[in-house]
Amino acid sequence: MSQARTQTRPQTLTRPRRTISPRTLVITAVAWLLAALFLLPYLEMVVTALRPANELRDATYLPTHFAWSNFVNVWRDSTLGTNLRVTLLVAGGATVLVLLVALPAAYYTARMRFRGRKAFLLLVLVTQMFQPTSLLVGLYREFYQLHMLNSVWTLIVCNAAFNLAFAIWILTAYISSIPVELEEAAQIDGLGRLGALRRVTIPLAMPGIVTAVIFTFISAWNEFVMGLRLTTVPDSQPLTVGINNFIGNYTVQWNYLFAGSVVAILPVVVLFAFIERQVVSGLTAGSVK
Repeated sequence: MSQARTQTRPQTLTRPRRTISPRTLVITAVAWLLAALFLLPYLEMVVTALRPANELRDATYLPTHFAWSNFVNVWRDSTLGTNLRVTLLVAGGATVLVLLVALPAAYYTARMRFRGRKAFLLLVLVTQMFQPTSLLVGLYREFYQLHMLNSVWTLIVCNAAFNLAFAIWILTAYISSIPVELEEAAQIDGLGRLGALRRVTIPLAMPGIVTAVIFTFISAWNEFVMGLRLTTVPDSQPLTVGINNFIGNYTVQWNYLFAGSVVAILPVVVLFAFIERQVVSGLTAGSVK
């Protein structure tokens, strides 16, 4: 009887042990080493932001105690809050303006075969080579004559202009990868071209739109040169310029400088962590047919 029971007892399957090849170990070790090299400067920035003022020159990796009051003081004794509000307005306004212009331009370029289409795309790509510093003198003179210095709208227009070409290029590639038959089927069902764009193309192109939005937002958030030259009043300066004010002629307030830097990069890091997958899928749009 016991023998029959042992025969009907289900046999346990043993999974074979997964062996890790030396090549995989080497690649993993190199990846961790590169990640550590990239993260060490940010870790040093956080540690310096928490150092007391009397320990800034100490040759130690960690302070004796963490001065969390540095974040309170830098927010209270400077215009960092106003600078953060200006940066949010500039980055958000530039992103909305770029999206309103780039999306129709990319849709028309991807769907219509007009004369000079390749030349237009080449021109869009060439404009990426222009640096804001090379045009800064002309921009300053133009906005000075228009009495638009120290204005949030000036920074919005400039940031949108320098990020428009990249957004058009990304969206054109992504919309081109969407089959045009889907829009034709929607038009047969009674939707017009705008209706098909709103109900079919835009939802399918959302990863590409998110990519353009995030890259435009981050570029406008980190912009420094135009904000430094086109704004002279502390209350109208973006966050990157406001942080630079902690660097004086003879002294540098390192703890406040790095505390402001932590405040500046934290929103972008959190935002990018949430939408990283859609950014990657948007960048690879059009690479596979």
